[in-house]
Amino acid sequence: MKKYLKYFLVWLLIILADQGCKLWVYSHMSLGVDHHIKIFGDLFKLTYVLNYGMAFGWQFSFKYGKLLITVIRLFASFYIAIHIVRLLAHVAPPIWVWGWTLLLAGAIGNCIDSVFYGIYLNNAPDMAPMKWFHGQVIDMLHIDFWSGILPDWIPIWGGQEVCVLPIFNIADMAIFFGLGLLFYACRRLLTSQKKEQTTNFIL
Repeated sequence: MKKYLKYFLVWLLIILADQGCKLWVYSHMSLGVDHHIKIFGDLFKLTYVLNYGMAFGWQFSFKYGKLLITVIRLFASFYIAIHIVRLLAHVAPPIWVWGWTLLLAGAIGNCIDSVFYGIYLNNAPDMAPMKWFHGQVIDMLHIDFWSGILPDWIPIWGGQEVCVLPIFNIADMAIFFGLGLLFYACRRLLTSQKKEQTTNFIL
């Protein structure tokens, strides 16, 4: 069991860091893009915003859309946890386990917001049918390469204020790097299979 402890500790550390950062921002910062703390000038700063939907603010438009998103997150977390146990039981390559571990940590980090923050931080929007499972995810890591108002002549988005990169959180970063590891592992596996097929064909 000791050889599996490292995965659990990293998983736990990501969740604690994610929740600690979110609660600090909630307690010490004002909500909105006009309020921020500069870390590296205007390039990287902390900006406290809320996300009612999924990545990039995407959400379902019907009444219980947020509830559906939260349930999907919970089931995805449960499935990933089972998958990690199976990987460990079959002694899978570490890169696969690390990828899924990061995904699980990120999913649970944002699940906590969705399930509990509507009640304990009272951040469920007024339109929410209930506070449980309708909490908004706290985002704060803001990489601002460029932000401003798009020209009116641009179709659909003209006149809207945008920033080049979205504002995200530590859980989102874990999901991003987890997907990156899994993508890299898939590339390695496909390359290895192609080499074997080529070798067998030559032989």
